[in-house]
Order: sequence, then C-alpha cells, then structure tokens
Amino acid sequence: MRNPFGRLLDTAAVFRYHRARIQEFGTGSPGALGWHPEGQQIRFRTLAQIGDLSHRSVLDVGCGYADLYPYLHQRFANVQYTGVEQMPELLDVARARYLHAPGVVLRRDDFLRAPLPPHDYVLASGALNYRQRHSRFIYQAIEKLYASCRLGLGFNLLSAEQPSNGSLAAYEPMVIKAFCETLGARVVLLDGYWEGDFTVFMYR
Repeated sequence: MRNPFGRLLDTAAVFRYHRARIQEFGTGSPGALGWHPEGQQIRFRTLAQIGDLSHRSVLDVGCGYADLYPYLHQRFANVQYTGVEQMPELLDVARARYLHAPGVVLRRDDFLRAPLPPHDYVLASGALNYRQRHSRFIYQAIEKLYASCRLGLGFNLLSAEQPSNGSLAAYEPMVIKAFCETLGARVVLLDGYWEGDFTVFMYR
C-alpha cells in the first residue's frame, strides 16, 4: 500500500473516529468501536459460522477490545486466539480483560502493513470498513489477509453508507465476491442478517 503520507492520514482519521466515539459511549463499550451491541453479537455469530474453530488458531485483525475472543471461547474448545490492534486505547482494554486468558496473544500492530504469521483462520469484524485514500485498498487488504490463512478467511463489510462523517466505506457485495473468486478461493457470501452488512468466507 503506497503513499506513506496518505496512510498516516488514514490512520489518524481512524483514531479520531474512535476517540470521538469513546468520549460519546465510554471506554470499553461496543459503541466506542462503532457497533450497536446487538449488531456486534450478530456479526460475531455470523463470522463464527466459517467452520469448526475448536483446536484451531484464529487471527482477529483490528481486534479492538478483543470482544470476539470470549464469544469464540464459549463456543469452541481450545481456540488459540491472536488479536492485532494498532490503537493503544483499544488494545490496553483488551489486554486488561484477556491477556492472561488461556491461548490468547494480543499484539499492537497495523495488520495492513505488519507481517502476519499464518493462522488456520483469519477473521476481520469491522476492520476493513474505514474509508481509505488508496482506490484498491480493499482488494489489497483482502489479498493480504487471505495469504495469511491456512484454511479460511472471514470478514464483514458495509453494503450501505453509515452516518460516520465520511469515516466508513460501503461496498457492493457481488463485486467483492467476484474479486475474492479471482484469488482461487471457494467463496461464500452471507447477507440479510443485519441491515447494511454482509460477510464473506474464503476457503482454501
């Protein structure tokens, strides 16, 4: 992803978006991440349909408060969970909550630029929704995340514009699905579970 100055501006915009929401909704809340509490759980439930995650390694990119970890831990045995988050205000809460939980690793990094160790499954809940200056951002991000999974990649995106002062981007589900198929993946598209949202599974 070229243009380092543009990347810095995009990152700063993401930080501003979440800092404003933290002030409005409070530290540690789904609202601080841009989620409606019910919508967050529905998205987790949808992502968890990617497969049997028991005894599998899962990489949660842009993990926020790592709220996906307890959801998976309650439903799958011996999930090995790694969360990657670049924003310190979010990662500090995640570490306070889950750092000492079994099978949990939490890293501060920009998953779009840092090397990602291979995991059985890579999941991204909301992490690809931010508007970026690079016109092919979403395709490069999907390609990178897919390259990091051994078995499958699952991610959700917005299909309708949200009130976010231009911070979030929406995509056409069939366009995203068609691109994913060019990578040689078996692709499953899920929608209709939450208004303005869709999920894609890519399998090796």
